[in-house]
Amino acid sequence: MAELLHIQENRSGAAGPDMKAFLSLGFRPLYIAGCGWALISLLIWIFAPQFIGQTLGGVAWHAHEMLWGFIATIAVAFLLTASATWTGFNPLKGAGLGAIVALWLIARIGYLFGGEIGTHIACASELAFFVISAACLMRVMVKGKSRRNYGVPLLVLGLGAANVLYLRAALDGNYILLMQRFDLGMICMAVIALLIGRRVIPFFSMRMVPGLALPMQVRSGQAQLVVSVIAIALGLAGLALPMAAALALVGAVSLWQVLRWKPLAVLHKPMLWILYLGYAAMGLGLLFAAWHTSGLATGVLARAAVHVHIIGMGGFAVLIIGMVTRTALGHLGRPLALDGSMLASYYLMIAAVVLRLGALWPSSGSLWLLRAAALSWMACMALYLWRFVPMLIRPRHTPG
Repeated sequence: MAELLHIQENRSGAAGPDMKAFLSLGFRPLYIAGCGWALISLLIWIFAPQFIGQTLGGVAWHAHEMLWGFIATIAVAFLLTASATWTGFNPLKGAGLGAIVALWLIARIGYLFGGEIGTHIACASELAFFVISAACLMRVMVKGKSRRNYGVPLLVLGLGAANVLYLRAALDGNYILLMQRFDLGMICMAVIALLIGRRVIPFFSMRMVPGLALPMQVRSGQAQLVVSVIAIALGLAGLALPMAAALALVGAVSLWQVLRWKPLAVLHKPMLWILYLGYAAMGLGLLFAAWHTSGLATGVLARAAVHVHIIGMGGFAVLIIGMVTRTALGHLGRPLALDGSMLASYYLMIAAVVLRLGALWPSSGSLWLLRAAALSWMACMALYLWRFVPMLIRPRHTPG
């Protein structure tokens, strides 16, 4: 991890867009794809739901596209990039990288417009996206003898498997099973996000704050990973109460880790506190998920939407806007400094989370809060794309 920001890319001084540079590492096309789809899909969901095909269904489509079309896509993009540093070998570039982006795009179109046949084509394309990504990750892990990362490709495969189970439940019209499968996919994604966050947050913090010494949380992280996998297995077995206990433990460990990372020491660094905030929100969301799974929650808090949006928006999305900013600047050879648009995107994402959670409480203003949350979310993604697409399609910046 010590060289995470120094992975070698095309260092040509060419100023114009360059396809070879664009397809040189996974984060370049997939950050654009994931963040662009986060904007477009929410625009469709809130303001033009009539365009959503009936095969997958409105809510099922929205939940699926947020988790697998956006969040999981960004996670795969990061792993395809970071694994090149961990192992010394680039897992996917050029035509191969272009091919999985094409598979990803086929899936998005198929789910939205394709009807029943298109949905099956989309499912096959998306499964291929995850399987190929996992296989390429495993290849470089083995080649680079990165044994401690052998589980990462298996987690990516788990995302693909959870996706298939979710789609099967959606096509069968089984809403109860659908939500169970969605929760399993979300927990699998949480395992990956916690794994990434646990590694990069202390590393980034110690690099940006002179004299700051933070524990890497290896032992608690290993326990967190084991209990998370147990929670997934318990969910598949339909054992709600033991699953709730496991989720509560994972969430509590996450919050304890944040406290151990000395959050007050990074309050002057937005590029760091945004990651702390996302990691803490994920831990809090897992506690709410445990409460919901146990059957003890009542009233509005008994709605699955509460923990789904705390984890999905407060956790994943807040972490993502911080990660796609920090890692893109580092890999592109740019100064690790925020401009006004980048900082604005952070605050817009936080506003979107607060507004969306506020909209969950029934009131005369719920619809307006929902629309305001959507607009804030879309503005966040639009700012990111406006600022970063010109950099992501060009060769790595060479100072001087």
